[in-house]
Amino acid sequence: MSSLADTAPPGRPSPPPEVADGYRAGRALPLRVELVRQLKRRRTLVMGAVLALLPFVLAIAFAVGDPGAGGDRITLMDTATASGANFAAVNLFVSAGFLLVVPVALFCGDTVASEASWSSLRYLLAAPVPRARLLWSKLAVALALSLAAMVLLPLIALAVGSVAYGWGPLHIPTGGTLSSGTAAERLVIVVAYVFASQLVTAGLAFWLSTKTDAPLGAVGGAVGLTIVGNVLDAVTALGDWRDFLPAHWQFAWVDAVQPRPEWSGMVQGTAVSLAYALVLFAAAFRGFTRKDIVS
Repeated sequence: MSSLADTAPPGRPSPPPEVADGYRAGRALPLRVELVRQLKRRRTLVMGAVLALLPFVLAIAFAVGDPGAGGDRITLMDTATASGANFAAVNLFVSAGFLLVVPVALFCGDTVASEASWSSLRYLLAAPVPRARLLWSKLAVALALSLAAMVLLPLIALAVGSVAYGWGPLHIPTGGTLSSGTAAERLVIVVAYVFASQLVTAGLAFWLSTKTDAPLGAVGGAVGLTIVGNVLDAVTALGDWRDFLPAHWQFAWVDAVQPRPEWSGMVQGTAVSLAYALVLFAAAFRGFTRKDIVS
């Protein structure tokens, strides 16, 4: 039975519930715990294996065929075998449009929806893990894994390319070269921009993950809408409206691997992606804090 001291007088708010000794809401679901959980999942290992194998597949393809057989115009693909740096840049070029979208959509779209599909989400919240804390932990780990995927690909490509084609400067299709040190710095900038440009996919996947109990629906929805964005960007009749599409700026990083880099395209692309991402992340947090969790 509750005592008279536990009952608030009429017109006054009830006293706050008792909190267990040692409980700190900010320490619930530590990042390291969530990170270990996600690293052990099969989909993380499979995605890592796919990204790690891509450079080897491309190296075999270039060994069988001729990378410079595409026509009279010299492109980045034609310089793939010039050096390890060129090979790494080509790997980013062929994967930035779609392949690197998949791990972002997978890690961000599967993270909350999978807990709901396993009927473990309500038990996490009853631990108790505050809803905002749960989302922050899952989002931080999902973004960290997405960034790791984007770093893994060029690192392995650089290693494979250096062994196969030698360590040397980055040869620019339009003429000129970048020293090995400068090329490494530019590739870091490229990876950072690719990650920033994919934040809109991360935001869309994460928002869908809080709205559905089907992980495949969240992941597939994010990938599908990204494809729609690429299709719309190909419609030249839209004119300047395409500037508001994140897909319009996805290859702006090519300007960074020039003798005199041009930053305006990457700045605009980053701004567009961040604007969409912040809105989608805010929608995910707002909707989840008011959602009736039954799974």
